Amino acid sequence: MTRIRDALRDGARRLAAAGVEGARLDARLLLGHALGREVWPHEETALDRDALDRFEALLHRRRNREPVSRIVGRRAFWTLDLEVTPATLDPRPDSETLIEAAVEAFRDAPPPARILDLGTGTGCLLLAALSEFPDAIGLGLDRLPAAADVARRNAETTGLSARAEIRSGDWSDLTGAGRFELILSNPPYIAAGEISSLEPDVRGFDPLEALEAGRDGLDAYRSLAPVLADLLAPGGIAILELGIGQGDAVAAIMAPYGLTVAARRDDLGGVSRALVLKWNDTRS
Repeated sequence: MTRIRDALRDGARRLAAAGVEGARLDARLLLGHALGREVWPHEETALDRDALDRFEALLHRRRNREPVSRIVGRRAFWTLDLEVTPATLDPRPDSETLIEAAVEAFRDAPPPARILDLGTGTGCLLLAALSEFPDAIGLGLDRLPAAADVARRNAETTGLSARAEIRSGDWSDLTGAGRFELILSNPPYIAAGEISSLEPDVRGFDPLEALEAGRDGLDAYRSLAPVLADLLAPGGIAILELGIGQGDAVAAIMAPYGLTVAARRDDLGGVSRALVLKWNDTRS
């Protein structure tokens, strides 16, 4: 007889031996997915052969470095539970730094009425922002139709679809869309030559087009700059996710378009992750 406790211990040991960090938690999440329910407080319950086989198949995928979120098809982000598919970037806690920055920026100011998320993917940034600003409406844009479909489903399941419009298209397609008090974006920012050095959980499963941004990793910011200048409302802010050490370079790209740095915010690892931009004080 194999109990849940025994299966968890063995699964965690095997994941750790394969170099998986957080092996115990991953084993618990995967076993819960195999069972279709929470593992706790049923650790002494015996597992049947079908459940063990399902768990074994999930462990095999994780040992091959497929992220748990990809295996179970879900990811917790901010206060939301979101669908994740191969068409979308896997939302990570680092990106929550942008939502923290947005909440702080509007703490003593009127909240944004319109929110834009450029490269929305799962819709995580747009939907998290809408959950924090309940009177706002928002637009999420992704050039991949399959990603836009995921964002629409996430808007439905989070109860935010009435306030969230999701479109598929390029950033240039937003000409005439009006202006937004809050613009968010987690653009591609990995240099082409650095893709092979990424963790296998990332390079093997996140879509390349959501990661790679030219020789220096800054191509997406260059294309974003004129779009932000066209769409940012007077008094509004744009918040961009950054790769490690990119803050000054991105600020320099934005400056000729009248955008200046209002704040920078570190993620939990101490990396400068969010760049908050506003119109410079001399803009007419």
